[in-house]
Amino acid sequence: MLNGFFVDWPNPPSPTTHLKLLQNSSHIVLAIDPETNQVTGFITAISDGVLSAYIPLLEVLPAYQNRGIGKELVERMLEQLNELYMIDLCCDEDLVPYYKNFGMTQTNAMMKRNYARQSGI
Repeated sequence: MLNGFFVDWPNPPSPTTHLKLLQNSSHIVLAIDPETNQVTGFITAISDGVLSAYIPLLEVLPAYQNRGIGKELVERMLEQLNELYMIDLCCDEDLVPYYKNFGMTQTNAMMKRNYARQSGI
């Protein structure tokens, strides 16, 4: 059910690792095609459950993009996290307008990436 994600990643997580990251997230929302039982999109969040949450991943399979699935996933996740003080995410510059549509504000962020571990542990 988790094949086809992480398009354009040089070293993508396997479906087994993808399942593990979903299981270890504090919040997940899945989009599933009822005809194929295939996961078509997902969003994850990690949270302390008190003040803050971070949304690290939002993906929709290429064949299902531009159908409003990503929008629905974000809206449902923000609804789950609504009681928290801060909800943060990092995104590429071209996605800033997309997230502004959800009332998010652009700010500075810092990050460190270990690309040798991109496929997961």
